[in-house]
Amino acid sequence: MLVHCETTSGILNPLDAIAAVTAEAGRSLILDAMSAFGALPLDLGATKIDAVLASANKCFEGVPGIGFAIVERTALEKAAGNAPSLSLDLFDQWRGFEANGQWRFTPPTHVLAALDEALNEHAVEGGVAGRRGRYARNCEILTDGLRELGLSLYLPPELQAPIIVTVNAPADPAFDFTAFYDVVAAQGYLIYPGKLTKAATFRVGCIGRLGEEEMRGAVAAIAAALEELGVTERGANRVGA
Repeated sequence: MLVHCETTSGILNPLDAIAAVTAEAGRSLILDAMSAFGALPLDLGATKIDAVLASANKCFEGVPGIGFAIVERTALEKAAGNAPSLSLDLFDQWRGFEANGQWRFTPPTHVLAALDEALNEHAVEGGVAGRRGRYARNCEILTDGLRELGLSLYLPPELQAPIIVTVNAPADPAFDFTAFYDVVAAQGYLIYPGKLTKAATFRVGCIGRLGEEEMRGAVAAIAAALEELGVTERGANRVGA
């Protein structure tokens, strides 16, 4: 099991290298592509993956409410009778689709309608390449701006996915995350309200219906918050919080 892009930190895991190892060992690979599918390249003809899991929101920019799985047929057939859950039995749902094209339970029709429109907009933007290009530009503007403010990033550039950026919290005692979050929010920008790393960090997303103007605005809001709080020492706080 591999997470393609981990939103705990924003790291992009080496999918092709790991898939090559599991294939060589004759093992199956399940890919959690929730925060990558639709924006990061994925070639199932070249990369041996038995199942890919994703959802209607995230990089597709739909609304939450539908998870889906793309599963290699023989792997799915082997899963018959394995599910301990009635509602999450992918084999039975697949057989149902094959038989009558229907969901086994009432589908979230409003989420489906939103996903249909989101897929149309995804295609108009240029598919995976177009979506990734915008997110990569968002990430570039954000990371360049944060560095100019004197902040440091949790990940080196070669591991950074253009999905979410984790920033080291400043060492200055004047930095208080709750106060920082509130000042940024008051300017119309919401960042992730908490950290998932052991180190003291905060996270800023690059995805969604955002472009260059919004990312520059987010950098400006962060700059204003640091100034208002009197945070002058902006190097990394190496002590976990």
